Amino acid sequence: MRLSRNHTKKTGDYLEGMISDYYFMQGKPKSKGLRSDSSRFLTCLQFMFAIYATLLLLYMSTAIDIRGRISQHLSQFSTVSHVQDVASMAEGGGCEYEKIDFEQKKSNDSVMIKLKMDLYQEVLDFQSKTIGTETLPELMAMKSKWDLKGGNLPKITVILNHFKRKTLCAQLDSLLNQTLPFHHVWVVFFGSAIETSLKRIVESYNNSRISFISSNYDFKYYGRFQMALQTEADLVYILDDDMIPGKKMLQILAHVAGTEKYKNAVLGSIGRILPFKQKDHSFPSYRKFRSKEAGLYLPDPAYEITLDRVVRVDFLSSSWFLSSELVKTLFIETPFTFATGEDLHLSYQLQKYRDAGSFVLPVDPNDKETWGDSEHRLAYVSETTVIFKDIVNVRDDQWWKALSTGYITQWASMNPQNIDALFYAHSLEEVQALAPLIQKFKTTTGKKAYLIVSGGNFCRCEDAAPMLKWPESVCTERRFKIIDLGIHALSGESNSEVPILQSIYASMKGIIKIHNPSVVITVSDIDQNVRKALSFATETSTNGTTLVLLPKKSISNALWIADLRSTALPYWNRMKLSISIITQNRAPSLLRLLTSLNTAFYLGDTVPITFNMDSKVDEPTLQLVKSFEWNHGPKIIRRRIIQGGLIRAVSESWYPSSDDDFGLLLEDDIEVSPFYYLWIKYAVLSYYYDPKASLPELSSISLYTPRLVEVVKERPRWNPTEFFKKIHPNTPYLQQLPCSWGAVFFPKHWREFYAYMNMRFTENAKENPVQIPKSRTNGWQASWKKFLIDMMYLRGYVSLYPNFPNQTSFSTNHMEPGAHISAKDNVVQHAKTDFEVPLMQEDFTKLLPNGKLPPASKLPSLNLFNRAVSLKGLKAAGSKLGKDVLECQENEIVLVNNETGLPSHCAPF
Repeated sequence: MRLSRNHTKKTGDYLEGMISDYYFMQGKPKSKGLRSDSSRFLTCLQFMFAIYATLLLLYMSTAIDIRGRISQHLSQFSTVSHVQDVASMAEGGGCEYEKIDFEQKKSNDSVMIKLKMDLYQEVLDFQSKTIGTETLPELMAMKSKWDLKGGNLPKITVILNHFKRKTLCAQLDSLLNQTLPFHHVWVVFFGSAIETSLKRIVESYNNSRISFISSNYDFKYYGRFQMALQTEADLVYILDDDMIPGKKMLQILAHVAGTEKYKNAVLGSIGRILPFKQKDHSFPSYRKFRSKEAGLYLPDPAYEITLDRVVRVDFLSSSWFLSSELVKTLFIETPFTFATGEDLHLSYQLQKYRDAGSFVLPVDPNDKETWGDSEHRLAYVSETTVIFKDIVNVRDDQWWKALSTGYITQWASMNPQNIDALFYAHSLEEVQALAPLIQKFKTTTGKKAYLIVSGGNFCRCEDAAPMLKWPESVCTERRFKIIDLGIHALSGESNSEVPILQSIYASMKGIIKIHNPSVVITVSDIDQNVRKALSFATETSTNGTTLVLLPKKSISNALWIADLRSTALPYWNRMKLSISIITQNRAPSLLRLLTSLNTAFYLGDTVPITFNMDSKVDEPTLQLVKSFEWNHGPKIIRRRIIQGGLIRAVSESWYPSSDDDFGLLLEDDIEVSPFYYLWIKYAVLSYYYDPKASLPELSSISLYTPRLVEVVKERPRWNPTEFFKKIHPNTPYLQQLPCSWGAVFFPKHWREFYAYMNMRFTENAKENPVQIPKSRTNGWQASWKKFLIDMMYLRGYVSLYPNFPNQTSFSTNHMEPGAHISAKDNVVQHAKTDFEVPLMQEDFTKLLPNGKLPPASKLPSLNLFNRAVSLKGLKAAGSKLGKDVLECQENEIVLVNNETGLPSHCAPF
């Protein structure tokens, strides 16, 4: 296209036209009749010199504003052909264009093409099923906040960052011809060697909406985003100097950004999907050759990958379109480096603090005006040539730092991990305290756990690793083991707790979402603000992750946590143990019991204690109960008005408040081991909460190992260690007998027992219809235990018993005079040696089979008379007796409503 001129204009106008004529004639072919002798050539040179001198004088003159005239004349033409018309202007004041004298790179590596295409298809299939991937027509059909036809047009500030590439004119011309006009264009130059020529180009457009901003200091890649903070526009479009958008691009971007789905997103035309985990559990460099796990560059014509649907990526390159509000997010944390990586840092921060995604928009392959980079070769040449090793290493470090501290990449979304535990340490002292449990997890087959340290001035990975006897290389290799949050990136030297809380919460939220740990474990006396952040992160997770707070002194006694199944670990905080003490007039015995309870390990759990006193309680007992200090939970005191007797005192001492409330019933002549609570919690988590441990018959857990078979007349001695030596001498076992000398009762079965006892209670043993063959319990009078034995026998329920050398137990009975022992009507002799057992004073797990509780299916079971019988056989015996509250057929037992405990119906077993 040629520029036209008016021949009637004088002076400056005439000169402008003459220059224009000469300028554009240079590109025309000469006539065949034109001679090229030396005289004609000399005349031409003289003429050119005259024009040059005249132009120079006029340009320097203030009388004739030829610069303004030229600008005014050129501004009349707004088509893209303007770029072609002025392509040969002098370098000092006009446009130059990037030469693209090469073809788009295409790979002929069939293996590589297949690897890339396969990964791209996997990504697309996953996103199609989870978040949806729209085509360009589908995107444009979505309802948008910005009604471009109705006049609700957004204000868009476009920021062009230039350093040395010759693309400014092409970009400005494209922007001036957009189907949706921009509000402002800011052309920024930071430390550019060609700033003068770039500035002249901007001035030549003579457009008040186009401004230039320059600085001698090179603000590098973050400078343009810092400028974006100043805009008053609704949306910001930041372009690298290799991006020349098609004229429909602003309209497309604004429409998509106004939809409900993409309003909280950053949009672009080029993006990258970061590396995936390799078979050896490490992550490769994003530049690794011939590796599917190295990720994707999208679109990638070299591997025949074009985008006809929107794709979520891990970060965008070369262009970013987002709301001006979202730009602020880039500067929440100090970047890993200012030398590179602003693209990744933006997407990382947006996801971490705004839950905002990064999306590459699709294009119409037949319409370049819909492309964000109408000359993709410009962008691709930098992607394929800028491969300096030091830059690659920095960027590898940067994306790994982001991923390891909670950036949910496409790999993480497509491959959710499931680990057992995350440990968090805010100081080196906490690393040291947690070290035994961390090592136990690391050495336990099938277990997976990682350590997270705060980083910065608090606890660096490089300092923590040696404490665990790990090499410092674990801090730099791209493999999950120790994760350094580097919270100094946000908090710096701040004295406020807010940055620390925010940084830990934001990172832990992402880390938990990536790894799906069953538990997050830390010390109970951790900084309160850190504790809040960890609580927020676990409570808001959707995978049921539980925060476990362990007292430092208890950690060495809780190594069995590593032996719990990952399915049981999330229930760590669900179990609530309620201690119910039955007492009346044995103050010295009660003091001994309370002392033993107070010195036990409770793992930081809250454990309420209730004193149940009959009406005839004596003064010393009242004083002791009143003065007793219980530091592990609330203390409740209950006293009867009318004497109820032992049967009511025990059975009415506790009733479960929920299915997670377990009752530990203790008479005051009992004493417990320091490890009793650990045994209870370990067993409850293993056999009650673990969904994979199907043991509905388990109704209670005994702390005590009996030495006698108490239900037969002879009451012979019995040693389970000897009995089970062929299985394992110290295997725990199941028995159809409840324990009254220290036991934890399960909530569902205790409600069932209440309902049963209410239907069967009688003080006359002969009136009880349940007469278990050959059992001396048939004659027991005024015994709550007799009714519980009957119910367990009829319905095939069992208790779990410990089994250690010399019947060492977690509780013992001191056989002191009371309602039964030494009672006037009790003719049975009770020798202390038959009932008192040693208390466990050491870590009991090392005595268990393989150092841990066996699976539920491996527990041996005994009947009421200490004979080996299967669980099905126990139910068969109860069904055969047929004396339950409902009349059932043979091979049927009574089932109950678990919420009320009331009998529901008969069912086969």
